[in-house]
Amino acid sequence: MSTRVTQPAQIGILSEQAPRSTSLVGAFLRRFVRNRLAIIGALIIGTLIILAVFAPLIAPYDPLNQDLDHVLEPESAQHLMGTDDLGRDMLSRIIFGARLSLLVGFGSVIFALILGVGLGLLAGYVGGRTESVIMRIADVQLSFPAILIALLIDGVARVAMPRSLHDQLAIPVLIAAIGVSGWVQYARTVRGSTLVEKSKEYVQAARVIGRHPLAIMFTHVLPNALGPVLVLVTLHIGEAIITEATLSFLGVGVPPTQPSLGTLIRIGNDFLFSGEWWITVFPGAALVILVLAINVLGDWLRDALNPKLR
Repeated sequence: MSTRVTQPAQIGILSEQAPRSTSLVGAFLRRFVRNRLAIIGALIIGTLIILAVFAPLIAPYDPLNQDLDHVLEPESAQHLMGTDDLGRDMLSRIIFGARLSLLVGFGSVIFALILGVGLGLLAGYVGGRTESVIMRIADVQLSFPAILIALLIDGVARVAMPRSLHDQLAIPVLIAAIGVSGWVQYARTVRGSTLVEKSKEYVQAARVIGRHPLAIMFTHVLPNALGPVLVLVTLHIGEAIITEATLSFLGVGVPPTQPSLGTLIRIGNDFLFSGEWWITVFPGAALVILVLAINVLGDWLRDALNPKLR
C-alpha cells in the first residue's frame, strides 16, 4: 500500500521540480513574439550586424576607391545611394561606417560594463572609505556631460601618444574614452543591488564557512546583481553610437581615412545646401534607424524584465 501511495507522490514532486528556466524562456519568447516593435527592432539590428560583419563581401565597392569620373552623382543603378565629392560609393561607405559605429558602440559598452560593474561591486561590498571614494568620483563625473569627458580623454591620449600612432590607436582610444564616460551608471546600479544582496542569508552563510571575499563577490553576489545591468547595456549602446558619431562629426573621432557615420554626415554637411543632399541624408538616416532600433529593443527588454509588469 505504501508503494502505491508514494509513487504518485513522487511523480507529482518530479513534475513540480521541472526546470523553471524553460518556462521563463518560453514566457520571454512569447512576450517578444507579441510585440511587433521589438521584432522590427531585432530584425533591423540583426540585419545591420550581418552587414557589418560581412561588409567586405556585401559592399559593392571599396569604400576608399575614388572614381573622379563619377563625382557627386545622385542615386542610380550603378550607385544606389549616389557618390560623394571624390566619386566614392555612398552605399559602401555607409555599410563600412555602420560597421565601425557598431564596433565602437559595442566595444565602449563592454569597457564601461567591466569598469562600472567592478567598481560598483567593490564599493557596495567593501563599503567604508572605498565606497566613499568611488561614489564621490562618480558624482563628480556626473556633473560633466559625457561628450565632454570623452573629448577630454581623447585629447589627453592624443597628446601623450606619438603622432605616428594616432591613426593606428584612434579606435582603441575612442572606445576607452566613450567607455570611461559611461561607467557611472553601471557602478551606481550594481552598488545598489550589492548593498541589498550582501545582507541576505546566503552571503552570511558563505562568510561563516570561510569563503574568500572575492569568491563571495563574484560567485554569489554578482550574478544576483546583474539583472538591471542588462537593460542598461541595450540602452547604453545607442548612446555610445551617438557619442561616437558626435565626436567624428567634430573631427575628433576616427581618422578621416576610415568611414564612420559621423564622418560621413560631417562631409555631407558641406554639400547639403548645394543640392547634393544624399551625402548627408543617407548616412543620417542610417544612424537614426540604427539607434532607434536599439532603443526600441531596449525599452521592450526593460518592460519584459520588470517583474511588476509580468
